[in-house]
Amino acid sequence: MVRSVRLDAVLIQAVIAGALSFAHLHDLAEAAHQSGWKAWAYPVSVDLLMVAAWRRLRMAFRDRAAWTWFVIALSASLGANVATAGLLDLEHVPAWLRILVAGWPALAFLGGTLLVHSPTAAPVPAQPVDEVAAPEVEMHRVDEPAPAVGPAPELPAAPEPPAAPAPVVPVALLDHARKIAEAHQASTGSPMPADVLSTRLQLPAPMTAAIAAQLQLT
Repeated sequence: MVRSVRLDAVLIQAVIAGALSFAHLHDLAEAAHQSGWKAWAYPVSVDLLMVAAWRRLRMAFRDRAAWTWFVIALSASLGANVATAGLLDLEHVPAWLRILVAGWPALAFLGGTLLVHSPTAAPVPAQPVDEVAAPEVEMHRVDEPAPAVGPAPELPAAPEPPAAPAPVVPVALLDHARKIAEAHQASTGSPMPADVLSTRLQLPAPMTAAIAAQLQLT
């Protein structure tokens, strides 16, 4: 049974691109002093390497080796297309290009061998798991009254944090506060309140309270 081949735009484009690339590779190889059947073998070598790399990419898309050889073959094809488009004098091909063309068969053979005959990791067989019988547990029900639950023991109260020690009042500051309190009492006839002394001295509350306690101010 013969299957009918449907011609579409993609297939036509593939034929045109393959024919032109094949011809350009032949012309470049012939210009690099590879005449006769050798010039026709270069396009076949480039296309076979590209096909081998593409087949490898279809099986493993993230294969770095496949991508490397695919880019090398594609660069050879594109380079020939550009070189034969009038940008290179085919009558005087540079020496480095002749060396590259002459060394291409060995490079293509190495790439094709690595792509086709590279070893694949064999799947690791699953190890059989020995079934371990679960130990039998015998359960006996005993109808006994549940023990009485007494009140929960009272927890001891947390100890109160120790009181902060009273600040030490310097003698000079105490004398100064005493003079202010005596002057206030002499002018007003009544002892100086502790809050008024705190306003006059502009000191922290613990220090003012210590001074007021030593001067016996209310």
